[in-house]
Amino acid sequence: QVQLVESGGGLVQAGGSLRLSCVGSRIIFRIYAMAWYRQAPGKQRELVADISTGGLTNYAASVKGRFTISRDNSKNTVSLQMNSLKPEDTAVYYCNVRGGGASWGQGTQVTVSS
Repeated sequence: QVQLVESGGGLVQAGGSLRLSCVGSRIIFRIYAMAWYRQAPGKQRELVADISTGGLTNYAASVKGRFTISRDNSKNTVSLQMNSLKPEDTAVYYCNVRGGGASWGQGTQVTVSS
């Protein structure tokens, strides 16, 4: 079973920054495009950003220009740098392969206070 472990969440004031990290198995990072998703209370899980094995990125309109996704295949990690955070960014953040085909981890809670 593929395991993905997220970390780096926390409580931050609006306008602040956080950096999330996700570590997984080597085979995943060698083969798959990776993505960050988030789920706010009472809402469906949504795609935040994704990155191909070659480093091509896509972002949801709501985070474009504020968030940056990156990956280090040699360390089996994918990261999400989040700047200029807003209260509406509050959610549990998850990493997964693009399309969500791997098992979901516990996620990491991000709370942005106004």
